[in-house]
Amino acid sequence: MKDLFKTSLIIFISILLFSCDNDDGMSDNQNVCTFEGLTFFDGTTQPLIPESQLTTELFLNGGGSGIPEIEIYETTNPGNIWLLTTAVTANTSASGTLGINNTNYTVAVTCPRSGTAVGDEFRFDVVTTNGLEGELCVVLDEIIP
Repeated sequence: MKDLFKTSLIIFISILLFSCDNDDGMSDNQNVCTFEGLTFFDGTTQPLIPESQLTTELFLNGGGSGIPEIEIYETTNPGNIWLLTTAVTANTSASGTLGINNTNYTVAVTCPRSGTAVGDEFRFDVVTTNGLEGELCVVLDEIIP
């Protein structure tokens, strides 16, 4: 009984430490998220695509430019929704391109959380020129040299 209690306590603490917890409205730039995937904010947080339906690829050479880039896209429909940005390290900002239904938008991207290995969590805050705000909380699927 004592071992079962210890095991349950360890699992509970692990879930608390490693779960995503960002969309609670307490801060603009928390380090973790409550919804893993793509959400947007229109007065309330609206989940759009779960992380399981997104692919995240880190290009270390940025397609030959030598500047790392990250691309996130809907796995089953890559041209539908995607993001490409050079904001790949924690606490950096850069411009990016957000594609929605074959229309590209220039966006401001902030990366409050990043990783260096497959399986690491990344978080991006994306703001469009007309003030729409989105968030991506994703797990790195592939690193491409």
